[in-house]
Amino acid sequence: MSIIVGVDEAGRGPVLGPLVMVALAVKEENIKKLEWMGVKDSKLLSSSVREELFDQLRDVVEDFRIEVIEPDAIDLSLKETESNLNWLEADTSARLVSQLDPDKIIVDCPSINLTAYKDYFANKLSQAVKDKAELIVEHKADMNYVVVAAASILAKVIRDRNIEKLKTEIGIDFGSGYMSDKKTQDFLDKYHEEHRHLFRKSWKSYNNAVEKKRQSQLGDF
Repeated sequence: MSIIVGVDEAGRGPVLGPLVMVALAVKEENIKKLEWMGVKDSKLLSSSVREELFDQLRDVVEDFRIEVIEPDAIDLSLKETESNLNWLEADTSARLVSQLDPDKIIVDCPSINLTAYKDYFANKLSQAVKDKAELIVEHKADMNYVVVAAASILAKVIRDRNIEKLKTEIGIDFGSGYMSDKKTQDFLDKYHEEHRHLFRKSWKSYNNAVEKKRQSQLGDF
């Protein structure tokens, strides 16, 4: 029975909150079921539909692995001279895939260099998986392969739930965590020191907020 694993993430770009990586395994015979359920790239679905599909996927998915990478871990990884966000994703997702038993792996590629990313990802797989599985690495794989779209739904729902939990814990609605969100912009300006642990401190937007505050304090002196 052929097992296909889709790999995707949620939360790559925001200034705060975690990056969520998912590797999701489905029997090839169940791929059609995902299509019948209406599984699509999570960005094309409303939050209510994503939540509904999240629960339904349990009955179709063979196995899965999830990793929630917190801001401090992202910053620590990016401090290493040989690392970047692409390699962090590849390291994490290859480890998750290696815990499964795929015949085919389909990865949504975050890098502009498909060949380099595919080679790096393949070299991070366990030898058993590397020897056995066909590896497909593509841009927009979440749009073109329903198993990757299913992984994107799991990743998005888990990140959204994590974000809502953080809002409840601190008692502030900081929006989505993306800098395109006015609530996030305001939260960054006001609370980047008080709630420092929520932010990716290696992000330019965070450092701009710190510098803006420093300049303001110098102006008051």
